[in-house]
Amino acid sequence: SLLLNAAGQPRKEKVRLPSSLQGRKPNSIPNKKIEDPVAGKVKTSSLATRQHLSGFHLIPSRVMLGVLKEGCTYAATVILKNVGVNFSRFRVKQPPPHTGLKVMYTPGPVAGLQVELEIEIFAMVIGGEDKGGVEEISHDIEILTETETILLPVRANIL
Repeated sequence: SLLLNAAGQPRKEKVRLPSSLQGRKPNSIPNKKIEDPVAGKVKTSSLATRQHLSGFHLIPSRVMLGVLKEGCTYAATVILKNVGVNFSRFRVKQPPPHTGLKVMYTPGPVAGLQVELEIEIFAMVIGGEDKGGVEEISHDIEILTETETILLPVRANIL
């Protein structure tokens, strides 16, 4: 129920619906629609009504690396899955070098499949001031597709 919590008591705050139920993808910025003269209109009724099945989905949608030791290299794998009917292309805007992040992937079209993106971080402390021995790294990696720009948040704490 939206009015009661699991214990049967009235809720103190509103229930936040996930973005998948709201009809939009999290952490994405739609691009301006570019008319493609080669691609024809979909005439199959089952495909014409499924407009939300286009583009890419990230699995997982964010990377939380936890606590890292300074001077070590860590890696995480993210799957970029094409959920559209047609093949699509993408490219990754590499993060600036001072973040210690690097994204490794195989470029090219993704035709109804998926591509693995390897997120590599070299844990380094930027700046000389003492912050209690822990520095938080937070950066959004931009994945540019034909229809949108997907943001992949990467978070870590460096000791």
